[in-house]
Amino acid sequence: MTATLTFTVNGSECRVDVAPQRRLSRVLREDLGLTGTKVGCDAGDCGACTVLLDGAQVCACLVPAGQAEGREVVTVEGLADRDGSHSALQRAFARHGAAQCGICTPGMLMAAHDLLRRNPQPGRAAVEDALGGVLCRCTGYLKIVEAVLDVASNAPDTEAPAPGAAVGARVARLDGVGKLDGRDLYGDDTTPADALWLRVLRSPHALADFAFGDVDAWAASVPGVVAVLTARDVPGHNSFGIYPTLKDQPVFAEGFVRYRGEAVAAVIVETRAAFEALDLSGFPVDWSPREAVVGVEAALKEGALRLHEASPGNVLIRGRVASGDVDAAMAGADAVVEAAMQTSFVEHSYIEPEAGWARRAGDRVELRVTTQTPYMDRDEVAHVLGIAQEAVRVTPSVVGGGFGGKLDQSIQLPLAVATWKLGRPVATLYHRPESFAATTKRHPARMTASLGVTRDGAITGFRFHGDFDTGAYASWGPTVAGRVPVHAPGPYRVGSVLATSAAVYTDGPPAGAFRGFGVPQAAIIGERLMDEAAGRIGMDPLEFRLLNALRAGDPTATGQVIEASVGLAACIEALKPAWARYGEQVAAHNAKAGRTRLGAGIGCMWYGCGNTSMSNPSIMRLALKPDGRLTLFNGAVDIGQGSYTIMAQIAADALGAPLSLVDQVWGDTDLTPDAGKTSASRQTFVSGRASELAGRDLRARILRLANAGEDAELTFDGGRIVVRDAAGLRDLDLSVLPVDGDGHLLVGEGTFDPPTAPLDADGQGTPYATYAFAAQIALVEVDPELGTTKVLHMTAAHDVGRAVNPTLVEGQIHGGIAQGLGLALMEEYVPGRTENLHDYLIPTVGDMPQIDCILIEDPEPLGPFGAKGIGEPALVPTAPAILAGIRQAVGVCPDKVPVLPHRLRAAIRAAQTREAAE
Repeated sequence: MTATLTFTVNGSECRVDVAPQRRLSRVLREDLGLTGTKVGCDAGDCGACTVLLDGAQVCACLVPAGQAEGREVVTVEGLADRDGSHSALQRAFARHGAAQCGICTPGMLMAAHDLLRRNPQPGRAAVEDALGGVLCRCTGYLKIVEAVLDVASNAPDTEAPAPGAAVGARVARLDGVGKLDGRDLYGDDTTPADALWLRVLRSPHALADFAFGDVDAWAASVPGVVAVLTARDVPGHNSFGIYPTLKDQPVFAEGFVRYRGEAVAAVIVETRAAFEALDLSGFPVDWSPREAVVGVEAALKEGALRLHEASPGNVLIRGRVASGDVDAAMAGADAVVEAAMQTSFVEHSYIEPEAGWARRAGDRVELRVTTQTPYMDRDEVAHVLGIAQEAVRVTPSVVGGGFGGKLDQSIQLPLAVATWKLGRPVATLYHRPESFAATTKRHPARMTASLGVTRDGAITGFRFHGDFDTGAYASWGPTVAGRVPVHAPGPYRVGSVLATSAAVYTDGPPAGAFRGFGVPQAAIIGERLMDEAAGRIGMDPLEFRLLNALRAGDPTATGQVIEASVGLAACIEALKPAWARYGEQVAAHNAKAGRTRLGAGIGCMWYGCGNTSMSNPSIMRLALKPDGRLTLFNGAVDIGQGSYTIMAQIAADALGAPLSLVDQVWGDTDLTPDAGKTSASRQTFVSGRASELAGRDLRARILRLANAGEDAELTFDGGRIVVRDAAGLRDLDLSVLPVDGDGHLLVGEGTFDPPTAPLDADGQGTPYATYAFAAQIALVEVDPELGTTKVLHMTAAHDVGRAVNPTLVEGQIHGGIAQGLGLALMEEYVPGRTENLHDYLIPTVGDMPQIDCILIEDPEPLGPFGAKGIGEPALVPTAPAILAGIRQAVGVCPDKVPVLPHRLRAAIRAAQTREAAE
């Protein structure tokens, strides 16, 4: 039943005929077209849909539209000043870099607006309280809080940098405007009016055989059903995967499923309303569950069910790095420390669920989806449909967070099959539990390690083995198995190393890429051993790390000699003042007989930027147009990290042009060259260098046209370029120059593929062209009675080569620390139990510590203007530092993370029992 509702939205009266119980969020988005209000959960957990109702913030997904009758609603589209310009709040967000992916930004803005109407000059506690109902997965919240606190200053907008000075400047995000006023269009924000809608039928069992009943009769009995697709409807190959020769996952399972959430069929309905109302509980499928193989221990047991015929013992692949004689190194050590650690499945929890649409255009198919890797999407769609790669076009929507989770296929393949078969546009959207159940996770790890050290602090040897649960299908398992042994010894000089790994099939959800490809897990046990070794020889943990830190010219365990940009020692040195302060705070607090105890811990890391020992190219193009403007054809997908902005900064400076002249064509597989996937902390280093080369190439073409020397200065003046060098001035009138078929005068192109070398059977070679380095320290407060931990303060020093945009770099560090905190203390995905954002906990604004960032710039000669990556490095050392702080505070720390209160309490009680027995 519908009713005519009348209410005011952003100052204008609206009348809609809708069911009164329909969610206000849906009415705003789908009936009124106000897609600035985002939906991340439909459960009131994430707060992305926050709007003002009669001046107070509410979650629009929880408000029945009927409750808006006669009332006033304000959405993010209504925040602008009367002249249409951004409000002081929106401008503060832009200045401080408070929006990254932007999916939570409308909710944050509305919550902050509510606060500022009541309290124009709030304190930090009031701001954190007001924002507490809105989750952010990207920023770590601190830039958001700083922005709200700065609104009252009404400070001027960030000034544009002078030509040639964009690199190193705190440039506001070039794609930030649409994130702040609701104009950015994410995966679910735009859909063809005639689109059909697709919902996937998924397995409720982790391991089962199944058979369909009378599907045709069921489809005929359900209003709105257009078609049901199964494996037999896949026109090409019913298989996909990351690697060209390892496509072990079906688009639709064929009679057998390997994990809870696996796709078995797709139901296509006529309208979105039918999609939202669709009930698949009566779908005719008979399940025959089997006993699932849960965890690597079960998978590796002798006689365990073989989950894939090609993988005896359920081992997908092994990794190995061996150098020197580890047994002799351990025998010659004055002290040997050992540890065993486990980690859990971790969910990406991007606030934007998977969404998008596809349509067939003759013999081509076009997709608009939320993705980190449009070219990989293109290739997988072509494989599944059995058509040429050139017959597939992928254009990413604005991406509401990814962190590796949008590298794998999700909605792309069912959409492509459906539109190819039915000939009409087809759209879909995952609800939050489906997003959790169906998509990849961080690999759980079961690790053991030992480290030998001399009395004077030299590390003689390191031994490591890790079994990584890659779940039901390979996904990025081979990458994890290969990357972990390289990084496991840590960023230190180690005499001898034996590091091995295995990616193991289980009946868990497929484990894929998640900000670090296994390195965060390995760092947890490696850094623990560094602390224990320092304790055994009576050395300060920071000084022990400084003594052993890799330096330029040192060989690594793979035999690679890193000649430049090895800034770990500088990072550790930079932490010394804060380390001393933390130590004083710990001593003073713990001397009192209070309920809580403080501890301080340190974690260090290194991270190879780009693919491991594999070709890793990126191509960028920069075009000059007759009006003097520039177009950067940029295939590097920005998922919130800021690549859209920094690629332009780099290209503009390489050319010598004002940044304001650079327009962009972004991520379109028909229009932009392949810049590779947005992962592995590669875009700044690899695509950034390609952007620099494209700018330099275009500059060289302009100089040749003007017959000018390399040191000439370019001045862009509308449709003219003035070229000045020692020989004088040349005035290039662009209007008289010929254009190519795309309307461009000149096009510069840059290609960069970092130089690496394959690893041999012992992992010897050059896996990466450059490494990022970092050290972080944490001050934590532990309540031994409750087992709870609060991180109070962190100081993070990161060697970034060159900070192309310091504001964006700091934002990445804040966000990485937030995710590292979640890894350490709260995040654990359990299939069937933690499939929403109230059972699966991620850090809120109230969980975040104060963070001080120290940017170390040790230039990388291969990088653009010396820069290298920051995305994954920001997260890696955080959990080790927090866990070390817990150990200092209470003397113990569980061997499994996250350190949930019951685990820490159990560890404390066990230690107390041992002490009593002694």
